[in-house]
Amino acid sequence: MKFRILFVHNAYQQHGGEDSVVDSEIDMLRSHGHPVESYLRHNDDIPDLSRLHLAYQTLWSARTVDEVSALIGSFQPDVIHAHNTFPLISPSLYWAASRARVPIVQTLHNFRLLCPQAMLLRNGRVCEDCLGHLPWRGVTRRCYRTSASQSAVLAAMLTLHRVLGTNATKVTRFIALNSFCREKFIAGGLPAHKVVVKPNFVDWPYVPTGRIESVETSETRPFLFVGRLSPEKGVDVLSQALHRAPYVQLRVAGEGFDAPHLHGQHGVTMLGALASEQVRTEMSSAIALVLPSIWYENFPRTLVEAFACGLPVIASRLGAMAELIEDGRTGLLFTPGDAADLASKMAWAQAHPDEMRTMGGRARQEYEAKYTPETNYRQLLAIYDDAIAAVKAES
Repeated sequence: MKFRILFVHNAYQQHGGEDSVVDSEIDMLRSHGHPVESYLRHNDDIPDLSRLHLAYQTLWSARTVDEVSALIGSFQPDVIHAHNTFPLISPSLYWAASRARVPIVQTLHNFRLLCPQAMLLRNGRVCEDCLGHLPWRGVTRRCYRTSASQSAVLAAMLTLHRVLGTNATKVTRFIALNSFCREKFIAGGLPAHKVVVKPNFVDWPYVPTGRIESVETSETRPFLFVGRLSPEKGVDVLSQALHRAPYVQLRVAGEGFDAPHLHGQHGVTMLGALASEQVRTEMSSAIALVLPSIWYENFPRTLVEAFACGLPVIASRLGAMAELIEDGRTGLLFTPGDAADLASKMAWAQAHPDEMRTMGGRARQEYEAKYTPETNYRQLLAIYDDAIAAVKAES
């Protein structure tokens, strides 16, 4: 049966990993013959709203209820698949789906359901103070954009829908991107039987020419960073590591607030934001991808892209990264926030080109086993089938 799927997503002002996942899943399902429609809102609309109206929309969007209900009537989806609902779509989406008896699957890209700041991060360190509790601490600490008022809106949204039982009773299935995150969401109060694991994927079927087979020494290959240049990505840690390893060459694909940490530093080439194919080209000539994040990282898309390219990853031994990367097999792990340890791992990588090529080959094998479109398609269809059966059983 070719399920009819309605995708729901609140797009970000800067196109990022979540937006790419939505695009990829829609393309994948359509390529298999599934009718897919989209209900999209965009954060570019936020400047046109008053603060009061935006706050109200975040808690409950009547527009979402009306428009999604109309789409359900006209498109008649078998399942609704939601990604980001903050701030314009709101959890009112779940109520609209429930009233129409349409199963709804929610992918959990970050920790927004547990934490007003969405990353379980405070003052540069992991913070789980709101895990399993009402998030009042997030207001007093101004966790969202250092604003008490904006943090209060987020905390109010979380509190309101916990009291209403929205997540527990209206969402049919949640998709966590790995087992580590699944356990965090369960600890935060989501029903365990509703939280399933499905990773992200990328459709990069071939290893770039010469990626694994190259006999070029790693001393001539640069390291690569791909992503948003922001504090949670560990840019400052990376900068400090480079000061300890001035012989290292690093190419940086991305833009953001923390770019000055790397601008002008010896051995660093700033590439700006790159298209997907350009990233793939960079990965084809790098020795390793560096992921120095200081937050849990639900599932870095760049990690899967690196694995698809046969590129090993050097990452923080933190959260999902410690689950996704096998230390010494598909990459190297270092102590989170420890610039000296990161520098040491980068130095080791340069000194052991054969081992890094072997890790790259194993990373590609990991991609082929877990992160291809076909594997992901089967997993996603099984989740939809389970969600549909669950709603039918309640009838």
